Amino acid sequence: MRAGPLAVDVPPAPVGVEAPFESWGRYPHAQQRLLPVTWRSDPLALPKEGPVLAVGLGRSYGDSCLNDGGTLLTARSLRRWIDFDADTGVVRCEAGVSLEEILALAVPKGWFLPVTPGTQLVTVGGAIANDVHGKNHHVAGTFGCFVRAFELLRSDGSRRVCTPTQEPALFAATLGGLGLTGLITWAELALQPAPTAWVESESIRFGSLDEFFALNQASSDWPYSVAWVDCFAKGAKLGRGLYSRGRHAAPFEGASRRVARGMIPVPFDAPGFLLNGLSLRAFNFAYYRKQLSKVARARIHYRPFFYPLDAVGNWNRLYGPRGLLQWQCVVPGDSQAIRRILEDISRSGEGSFLAVLKTFGDVKSPGLLSFPRPGVTLALDFPNRGPKTFALLDRLDGIVREHAGALYPAKDARMSGATFRVGFPQWEQLAALADPRFSSSFWRRVTADV
Repeated sequence: MRAGPLAVDVPPAPVGVEAPFESWGRYPHAQQRLLPVTWRSDPLALPKEGPVLAVGLGRSYGDSCLNDGGTLLTARSLRRWIDFDADTGVVRCEAGVSLEEILALAVPKGWFLPVTPGTQLVTVGGAIANDVHGKNHHVAGTFGCFVRAFELLRSDGSRRVCTPTQEPALFAATLGGLGLTGLITWAELALQPAPTAWVESESIRFGSLDEFFALNQASSDWPYSVAWVDCFAKGAKLGRGLYSRGRHAAPFEGASRRVARGMIPVPFDAPGFLLNGLSLRAFNFAYYRKQLSKVARARIHYRPFFYPLDAVGNWNRLYGPRGLLQWQCVVPGDSQAIRRILEDISRSGEGSFLAVLKTFGDVKSPGLLSFPRPGVTLALDFPNRGPKTFALLDRLDGIVREHAGALYPAKDARMSGATFRVGFPQWEQLAALADPRFSSSFWRRVTADV
């Protein structure tokens, strides 16, 4: 059966207003004009001067979705369906459609996203611009591996339909290209079969970093895997945590393809003093001990398995008005770099609620500046405590550079241009293909000293 074009009602948006727009980490602050894009068929009505940048739901943590002093093209209104083939799982939609909306359409029909990050509250355009990855990178690669085509609207008015064989240079530059090549108006994706909305999962407690790597190797036949790590553990317990792995559940009696909804909002900013070394240490200890048995097995809905934080609306407010600094690296080779990073964090007392450890596979990302590559990736979020936090992150950056690794631009708010260029030596190729009117606070920051 083939589903025809669908429409979504879009609320009106303010036109050309000066307004604060925060990234998810709430740092740094920026001031920019907001200019909505409503119809994909319309030409770009750009301001006469200044840089522009498209933005979706603003879930990037740092300044890759900010354009301080310029204009943000708010593209969330581009959220109409164009086509969905329920027999093949191929969907074509506007770039402002969210991953949550794709799942709401596809899961009841037996399909699922082939790659998804830790939140479904991102747009298709944002997922392409950051070439996002998920718990199954070791077997599936990045989101861009399943993008079949998209249309790119450039500031000169030209429209480029990009595929791996048509406009291949722009196709590669746009995947992971941080929105610098123009406005994505629509995209076509290939979904994967999923017979139910449920996941067979296992959570395994492990006692050290060495145990993580042994467990990870033994879990290679599980399509989804990731670990939470206790940032305060030291010595023989360094790197201990909880290992989560899962696979889509086969049909079972009472199985449903219903898409569950609902979240608990955080209505106000939490006081900054709540996130101190003592509370972070207590959380890490309690979270590690929350699972009484060595192995816990469960059949759970896909939402708590893939998107546990989406159950808490505006959870970034828990970090207070100063926000958080998300930091994610990838380093090749063995565990030496990760061990050094965890040791430095443990000594610093800074700590993190969310410390996520995973290995990337060798499926090559199609994007020119895609972040994932073979190696080990560690993601953490730190309350922004000013100079002390920045000094720690500078030290961690140094370890990553020594080991020829990279930091994730979508989560960065402060790395140096030198660190960026070490991790992404192809940056000049992107610069040559970028739209001359499109820029971001991130891009200007990491290329300012060139």
